[in-house]
Amino acid sequence: MRLDTAARPGLEGVRFFLVDHLPTYAAALFVLTLVWAGAPGSPPDFDRAWRTAADLGTGEVLLVALAVTLGATLGHPLQLAVVRLLEGGWPCWTTPVARASRARQLRRRALLAERAELPEDADTEPSNAEIQAAGLAGTRLRRGFPPAEQVRPTALGNVLAAMERQAGEPYGLDAVVAWPRLYPVLGETTRAIVTDRRNTLDGAARLAVTMAATAVTSAALLLPSAGWWACLALLPLAVARVAYVGAVRAALAYSECVRTAFDLHRFDMLTALHLPLPEGPEAERALNRELSSAWRQATPTTSRYDHPTTPQDPERPPA
Repeated sequence: MRLDTAARPGLEGVRFFLVDHLPTYAAALFVLTLVWAGAPGSPPDFDRAWRTAADLGTGEVLLVALAVTLGATLGHPLQLAVVRLLEGGWPCWTTPVARASRARQLRRRALLAERAELPEDADTEPSNAEIQAAGLAGTRLRRGFPPAEQVRPTALGNVLAAMERQAGEPYGLDAVVAWPRLYPVLGETTRAIVTDRRNTLDGAARLAVTMAATAVTSAALLLPSAGWWACLALLPLAVARVAYVGAVRAALAYSECVRTAFDLHRFDMLTALHLPLPEGPEAERALNRELSSAWRQATPTTSRYDHPTTPQDPERPPA
């Protein structure tokens, strides 16, 4: 995920709690419960786990809390890697799995493209239901998938790839390189909505990956001697699946906000760059293509600057 955003300073503590601390705390609590219940080595005894937790001293509780906070803090810089993992940025040894997953995504895209086309029967007009179904499929296709050659192995990756391609496309902007320059000039309302949607996406993504790792850890603890109790490892796996679906839904909402930010504030970005506002759509696209090339490839620009003039104080003599 390259369209990264920074949370507002006032929301940094909320972001850390939702994205980093809460998933780490849930994973630690689940694994510690299994260990306190006797794993590995014997079937879980949850009465034993409750007694062990109740007998913890203040120092031990503080030590556990410190360990959880430390783990959340160490995991904070890895958030971008977590999202990219769910986008389909997998290690090279998973290439066969990635190919199979990408083929599945291509089939889903082709099915939506087929549904988005109206029947070509010249003798009958399409019904309202057919028009609405085709429009809905077309919307899902545009929001959920990039062009076929850019399709990624996961649904989350395709939603974010579609956003990166389409957000600034109507205006000639490369959204990936333009976003870091657009975000600082967003209005307070737009920025708050974008930040909230991004926090939701990051929180769901972190929870999905953390719970998947918890499922693997739980299986390793329970499989040797717990028998059917090993099925407890399916609980965090189910949470991981639900969290991933939530991350895809959050990515759809986030992408809509990013597109809206380009619609509303692209001229604020030009003003902040001290560039003249274009007179029409064609001039805007030409200017934005030149800027995108400059930001992406460090090519020189030919645009003239438009420095705002400060009104002269009538009580102050000219310099």
